[in-house]
This record gives sequence, structure tokens and C-alpha cells, in this order.
Amino acid sequence: MVPILLVLLVVLILFGAGFAVQILWWIALAVLVLWLLGFLMRGTSASGTRGRWYRW
Repeated sequence: MVPILLVLLVVLILFGAGFAVQILWWIALAVLVLWLLGFLMRGTSASGTRGRWYRW
């Protein structure tokens, strides 16, 4: 009985980790797209030099 419960626990942990990793990949992809869009659409400042699209 105990080995079956341990195997089920390992399966649940691996399934949860796989789901979390997949969500993190989608979040990383969204952040990359937003960063690229911000990098490409940054405006120019009045002095002619390119300005930063972010505030920090």
C-alpha cells in the first residue's frame, strides 16, 4: 500500500511541476514579446538621441 501511495505522490509532483514549467514558458514568451515590441517602438527624444521605452 505504501509503495503505491509513494508512486502516486511522485506522479502528482511531476505532473504539477510539468504544468508549472509550461505556464512559466508561456509567461516568459509573453514578456519577451512585450520587450521586443517596446524595444522596436521606442520613440526619439528632442535632442535626436534615441530614448528609453522603459522608466527605470
